[in-house]
Amino acid sequence: MKLIKVKNYEELSKKASAFIVETVNQKPNAVIGMATGSTAEGTYEYLVKAFQNDEVSFTEAHSVNLDEYVGLSPENDQSYHAYMDHHLFKHIDMPAENHFIPDGEANDLQDECVRYESRIEELGGVDLQLLGLGHNGHIGFNEPGTSFQSKTQVVDLAESTRKANARFFEVMEEVPDQAITMGIATILKSKRILLLVSGKGKAEILNKLLESEQTESIPATALKEHHDVTIIADADALSLFEKNHNGELKNCVV
Repeated sequence: MKLIKVKNYEELSKKASAFIVETVNQKPNAVIGMATGSTAEGTYEYLVKAFQNDEVSFTEAHSVNLDEYVGLSPENDQSYHAYMDHHLFKHIDMPAENHFIPDGEANDLQDECVRYESRIEELGGVDLQLLGLGHNGHIGFNEPGTSFQSKTQVVDLAESTRKANARFFEVMEEVPDQAITMGIATILKSKRILLLVSGKGKAEILNKLLESEQTESIPATALKEHHDVTIIADADALSLFEKNHNGELKNCVV
């Protein structure tokens, strides 16, 4: 795992966007695995700027999203369909037929999981997968205890995850308790993985990820078996890890 330290969230977002732009420019029909949540918003903002400045075109590229809430329609403001439209898709030239997000309203959710897994394989796999890091170590919506061999699946969301996401909903009762998510094995099939971690609130879990052996109690530790993972973390997120390693941390392999 390569660890890149940046000063702040803005620098993290700019650098993450540059990774994606470089990937698409080198391979115009690249498949990009998209993440949602507040950490990814700045990355998408810089991607939109790169497109507007003619630095990249997405006309041949495809995107596959990590997850979607069960029970929310694409038109629901809190769905990840709506998130992606608002933050990225409405502002770039990627054709709508090239966006793929799990259907949280599918009549047969298990069937939808199989279909989604097959679609990723049909596209030739993910070239670059963007990830955030949950407070409990989840990646996608793969909560602690998830098998590292898991494929796209329906999951029950941990109460801590629901509470963390409650700020996006009017009341806690509106927060879905299930989601469809790429499984850990699905994520690990990606050719390259980019993990973004920002803020002091993520310092403890990032330290655990960097210091721990692989364990299903911290799903993100599964990334340690992948051959090409880059972590971009800002100074706040790395504050505890740096403290435990006696001060200033330079970009390194961990």
